[in-house]
Amino acid sequence: MSQADNPYLATNFLSVAQADVNERASFITKTYLHLAGAIGAFVLLEAVLLNLPITESLVQSVLGTRYGWLMMLGGFMAVSWIANGWAQSSTSLSTQYMGLGLYVVAEAILMVPLLYMAQNYHSGVIAQAGVVTLGLFAVLTTVVFVTRKDFSFLRSVLIFGGFAAFGLIGFGIFFNFELGPIFTYAMIAFACAYILYNTSNVMLHYRTSQYVAASLALFASVALLFWYVLQMFMSRD
Repeated sequence: MSQADNPYLATNFLSVAQADVNERASFITKTYLHLAGAIGAFVLLEAVLLNLPITESLVQSVLGTRYGWLMMLGGFMAVSWIANGWAQSSTSLSTQYMGLGLYVVAEAILMVPLLYMAQNYHSGVIAQAGVVTLGLFAVLTTVVFVTRKDFSFLRSVLIFGGFAAFGLIGFGIFFNFELGPIFTYAMIAFACAYILYNTSNVMLHYRTSQYVAASLALFASVALLFWYVLQMFMSRD
């Protein structure tokens, strides 16, 4: 089969901004359906993981050492790098799905200790954080879709902010001090900026064949926002 005969490869280098209205609408619909599927899979995974008999001991082993969180974050970053590489594949749709699935599983495992503490010591905050996260995501998505503004200028700020945030987290772990609510609020703003950036990319810059990669980017932004919104609610309890 030639490239011209393959509908997947034929649109491989066509950006959303260059596509016609029907292709653009199809890409956006597929992206957000995959995002919904990723969130649903994440919720189901967490329901299973939080109810496993070994979860309590695993959480205690992670939280019982100073470097437990740092090791988990390091492992997550390595896995997410692989998952993003797979999801960005331009030749294999199955590889893209493997990347999305791997990222969802890695995110679910990373979230277990925080969700375990929230579930057992802060009644009701998980649902509250979930509602606030989805509400913020809906508002920010609406802003991008209504204004059609290109937020790609945020890229350098987000890269620098990401390195700075990870450095502060590592610094706090090494020297054993809490980063405090100001850091949590700053990271909520950081996650919101990432949602604006990724949503504008979905509108303008992704190729029309990259709906799986686009959904992964949005899922990562939503998960980051949920992480810090949950921490905010837990700190207030």
